[in-house]
Amino acid sequence: MSTVNFSVPDDVKEAFNVTFAGQNKSAVIADLMREAVLRAQARQQHVSAIDRILARRTQATAVTLAQFRQARHQGRP
Repeated sequence: MSTVNFSVPDDVKEAFNVTFAGQNKSAVIADLMREAVLRAQARQQHVSAIDRILARRTQATAVTLAQFRQARHQGRP
């Protein structure tokens, strides 16, 4: 297991200690770090997906407003 040292503002440290009093603070920090990693990975996946969509849009055939409206209304009762 690794040791990580980092600095935090005093008010954050105090709030953390009050909020997680009586708990294994190393385990709490490890869980929070896991959540942060998962959030960052999910965000990167979203950014990549958006980039792929935007790249495909540059290759899409442009349609006029009239064509769009016609396609939208086709098949409607």
